[in-house]
Amino acid sequence: MVDGEKAPIYGETLEELGLYKAQTKLPFNAFGTMAMAREEFDDNSASSQIFWLLKESELTPSNSNILDGRYAVFGYVTENEDYLADLKVGDVIESIQVVSGLDNLVNPSYKIVG
Repeated sequence: MVDGEKAPIYGETLEELGLYKAQTKLPFNAFGTMAMAREEFDDNSASSQIFWLLKESELTPSNSNILDGRYAVFGYVTENEDYLADLKVGDVIESIQVVSGLDNLVNPSYKIVG
């Protein structure tokens, strides 16, 4: 979601829309950034896979990298970051908890129950 917008953008990347300098609300800028995985050239191919950014570098400055606006960021790991380095294919995530920002979740096709 872009700062200043009232709704997220679906189906197109910010790059495709020409919004190269747009400031995103949840940027790719920290170890443990959690985002939706998808095929590189198919914006609507995401299903149930996620990935984490496992390193910080000068290549991922906030709102100045090739990941912002291409992949949907859901949040950041806030505790036990050291476990991310040990994850491997086949591991199962038993639970994830939203600790803040649930009120920012916007999707026109889903209703939040709870």
